[in-house]
Amino acid sequence: MSILNSIIPELNPRSPYNSLRDQLHRLFDLSATRAPESFGDWSPALDAFEDKDKYVVSLELPGMKREDIAVTVHDGVLTITGERKSDQNAQTGTVHRSERFYGKFTRSVSLPGTAKADAVAATYKDGVLQIELPKAEEAKPKSIEVKIS
Repeated sequence: MSILNSIIPELNPRSPYNSLRDQLHRLFDLSATRAPESFGDWSPALDAFEDKDKYVVSLELPGMKREDIAVTVHDGVLTITGERKSDQNAQTGTVHRSERFYGKFTRSVSLPGTAKADAVAATYKDGVLQIELPKAEEAKPKSIEVKIS
């Protein structure tokens, strides 16, 4: 019996857990025989939040060069694409362990209608890409003074 079967036991054949168990089996079977770069596209971690003035999207892209990253806004969708290139030195010697992902990636985020896409700004520092989109004036919170009569 595999470790996965002890964690996710056999259930009703129509149970969604069976599909999850099968996917986990495939994942562990693949990872035992294939290097991470052979999985194809990868997906960097992404955070998205807003404050009263702007929307912010940040991605972890350690080891990447600025020129290998592209940011576009089109039809209300923010798209970040890029490619992390493999370290050539590791390929010439014997690899004992390879856990980092290489290759092309694409991440897309739908933007609220209140984001000013024409004023997008991006900064890249210490392996973190931060993209800021200001909010339109009508989306910002307004304070209204209540008069007591």
